[in-house]
Amino acid sequence: MTEAGGDARSLWSRSLGVISAIGPPITVATALLVYFGWARANAQAEDMGLDESLFGYATQDYILISINALYLPLVCILVAGVVWLALDRWLRRRIDEGRHQELIARVAGIAALAAVAVAGTGLLLAIGQPTRAAIFAPYVMAVGVLLAAWGLRLRRHARAGHAPVLSVEERAVEATLVLSIVTLLLFWGTADYAQAVGRGLAASFERRVESLPRAEVYSEKPLGIGVEAVSVTNVGTSEQPLYRYGGLRLLVLSGGRFFFLHDGWTTEEGTVVVLPDDNSIRVEFGN
Repeated sequence: MTEAGGDARSLWSRSLGVISAIGPPITVATALLVYFGWARANAQAEDMGLDESLFGYATQDYILISINALYLPLVCILVAGVVWLALDRWLRRRIDEGRHQELIARVAGIAALAAVAVAGTGLLLAIGQPTRAAIFAPYVMAVGVLLAAWGLRLRRHARAGHAPVLSVEERAVEATLVLSIVTLLLFWGTADYAQAVGRGLAASFERRVESLPRAEVYSEKPLGIGVEAVSVTNVGTSEQPLYRYGGLRLLVLSGGRFFFLHDGWTTEEGTVVVLPDDNSIRVEFGN
C-alpha cells in the first residue's frame, strides 16, 4: 500500500468516525427537517397571534412543511457545490501539470484574505443589525470561511507541489473544524430563512384571505364567536334552533381542530377562530 493510499484511508476513517459520533445521516437529516418545519410553523403562528402548539402538528407534518423552507437553500448549496468542485479540480490539474503555479498561489492567498474580510463583515452585520441581516449574514460567513480554507489549501498545494505540507492528522483536524463552523452557520441561516418563510406565509394570508375556501358552520348551540365580520343566523325553529355562521374562511384542519380566518382578516387586527372537529358542529365548504 502506498503512502498516499494510506493517508487517504486514514482521512476517510477519521471522517467516518466523526459522522458516526454525530449520528446516522438519515437520523440527522430527519431531525433537521423536523426542526426547520417547527421554526417555520412557529414563526407563522406568532405572526398570526397564535401559539404553534395549538395546531397539534405531528413529526410528519413538520417534515412536510419544512420542504418549502429548505427547497431554495438546498438548491443554491448544491449548485454552488458543483461549481466549486469543478473549479477546484481544474485548478489542481493546472498545479499538478506545473502550469501557473505561482499565479494560482498568489490569487489563492488574496482570495483567502478577501474571504476572511467577507466573513468578518457578515459577523458585524449579524451583530449590528440582526433583524435586517439575520437571513443573509450566516450564509455570507459560511461562504467566507469556506473560501478562506479553500484558498489556503490551494496556496499550500501550489507552493509545495505534490508534497503534503500538513500531516493527515492535521488536515483531518483542519477539515473537521472548518466543516463544523460551516455546518453551524448553514444551520443558523436556514433556520432564519425558515422563520422568514413562515412570516411571509402569515402575511400572504392577509392578501389572499378571500381566495381561501369559504366555510359556513352550523351548530345547535350558540358558539359565541365575537367577530364582527362573522354573521350568525338562526335557520332552525324555536323548538330546534340551528345557528349558521358565515363569513369564515378555512385556514387549516389540524390536531382535531378547525382554524378559520374571517373576511377582511389582517395580521394586526384579525382573529383566528378555532373550533373542534367533532359532532357538535357541521361545516360546509364552498368557493
